[in-house]
Amino acid sequence: MYGDTLRIRSLDHLRQYVHETLCHQNELELNYFRITERLLLRHGKPCGVFFCLHGPRSTKFTAIWETDGNTVLFYGSAGQRLHKAQLPPTVSLAAEPVGDCV
Repeated sequence: MYGDTLRIRSLDHLRQYVHETLCHQNELELNYFRITERLLLRHGKPCGVFFCLHGPRSTKFTAIWETDGNTVLFYGSAGQRLHKAQLPPTVSLAAEPVGDCV
């Protein structure tokens, strides 16, 4: 597990980064498997986004963007944390709508 600081300026750019990172970590072809996202709420207020890449043979690879610390945590198919990325303060949930599909 390692951390890094990124230059992500929008929610769309974050989506792209998460998708690319999950594919790279798991040696999957980019844009071949679908990714879904779900808004996370705490006390009725948005606190992050849960991303899920639906891989081959029903495997799932996930990432969680938690807005309090503005970090993205990446997890493998067995639930082990693989990577942590620190985002710049410019990324915000208020900027764009987040999908709520499973």
